[in-house]
Amino acid sequence: MPRTSVVCNFLVELPIFLLFGTTFKGAIDDVDVILEILKDCGYSQDRFYIHCDAALCGLMTPFINNMISFKKPIGSVTISGHKFLGCPMPCGVQITRKSYINNLSTNVEYIASMDATISGSRNGLTPIFLWYSLSAKGQFGLQKDVKKCLENAKYLKDRLQQAGISVMVNELSIIVVLERPRDHEFVRRWQLSCVKDMAHVIVMPGITREMLDNFISELVQQRKQWYKDGKAEAPCVADDIGAQNCACSYHKIDYISS
Repeated sequence: MPRTSVVCNFLVELPIFLLFGTTFKGAIDDVDVILEILKDCGYSQDRFYIHCDAALCGLMTPFINNMISFKKPIGSVTISGHKFLGCPMPCGVQITRKSYINNLSTNVEYIASMDATISGSRNGLTPIFLWYSLSAKGQFGLQKDVKKCLENAKYLKDRLQQAGISVMVNELSIIVVLERPRDHEFVRRWQLSCVKDMAHVIVMPGITREMLDNFISELVQQRKQWYKDGKAEAPCVADDIGAQNCACSYHKIDYISS
């Protein structure tokens, strides 16, 4: 049987942590599939606790397929304000059920109030930034940003693929993963995050098609110099992003035909 753990001062048999936008590849867990598996395995709702780490994609999911909802038996969600929303300093929000807050709350005598925060205090300025950003954009503004980012991520992926560059985008993601550029100066200038033979581009609301076109154009031109005369070859990233997305010399034929 699974080990019992303590979550919010109560015993839970199965704590589950789901990710909505993994750090590098932007993969998103499927809440409905997890819930179906739990049901098939005979787990009632009082035996598990689901936390959704939606730091990047939490503000996107309501406009995609509403996969995060407290109508489902989830316990909590965390969302960052400095990522998709663009607040000027790191900040975030944790949303949970009132019953869990009541279990966590403590009467603090010296402030003559109940406190339910994890650290025992909170920054008073960041909620104002969050409120202002949400109010300024509004529901339709956020929806427009989500649509724009998804379309631009697909645009970047398609353009790179057409240029014969290894690239992938996970479903419902705005993170475009591509082969790592060979030149460190190119990586530094475009501020690319790299892991092994991969780099990624996070297509945020402030990214325009003009920026993407400039990036693609420079990458294609530089790449011709890196791999001219066959002295070097583009890295194989099949193990990291799938053979169907890899355009190395070995997988190139399958890549082009797809």
